[in-house]
Amino acid sequence: MYPQQVHKYLSVFFKETSCQILSNHPDYITVQLTIDMDKKIMNRPFYWRNIESTGGVPNPALLNLITDQNKLGADVKGEVVHFGSPRLNRLFQTTKELGAFVLMYERVLGKGEAQTILTPWLGVNYKVSYYSDQTMEMLYSFGINLITGIVREDFQESLHEVNLETYQSKHTFNLPFIIKPVRGLERLDKIIEQIIEQDDHLWAEEAKGRWQKDQDILEYFYEGMENKPECYEMEKQAMKEQYEARIKIEIINGGLFYMK
Repeated sequence: MYPQQVHKYLSVFFKETSCQILSNHPDYITVQLTIDMDKKIMNRPFYWRNIESTGGVPNPALLNLITDQNKLGADVKGEVVHFGSPRLNRLFQTTKELGAFVLMYERVLGKGEAQTILTPWLGVNYKVSYYSDQTMEMLYSFGINLITGIVREDFQESLHEVNLETYQSKHTFNLPFIIKPVRGLERLDKIIEQIIEQDDHLWAEEAKGRWQKDQDILEYFYEGMENKPECYEMEKQAMKEQYEARIKIEIINGGLFYMK
């Protein structure tokens, strides 16, 4: 996952959780947490327990999260966030806790008796992880129109332009979907699989090369031994677990969205 993707994820996360974004620089983001979000991601239960027991004035955290430290001067201070960092892992976990699936409707102001037709879209956010002795992760967001089958990339970002609510506005009519959501999900899964197939897998070959070098060193140390000790097999298994190339596809969250 590149710094730009991390930054985009942070922007979406804090906007969707009603936190005030005070500064959204391309390489860092400054955000004022809500009380609820402070409790979820800051891991300071003793502070909140004391505030609630004494009736003190709550002071939720102000975060300055740096997404690309290489492009910033030394005068910018904050917490560096990247794939694998504890902060980002906590945000991923919080996203799951807040709900993996939502049902939302575009807000429509009714005028007269005419009904506004809303079209169903299935939106899914994926995380693809490439594992060996090194890890690389990517975020993808796709939406599929459950009437026409049209697929839209960067779907999550496009939702920023839509005023969504959890309840349906008056004077609106939801089109019944032609493509069942489960079938739509299957189509999006195939798109992710195609992206992986077409991706450059040099990383796996390089990991295999590093694996072979370490294996050669291991064999050198035990060369000439007819009956190799148990630790030899343990080391071989440890190398396999360390270097073997693996790919994991994970759905972070998704939803059904009725929009104009």
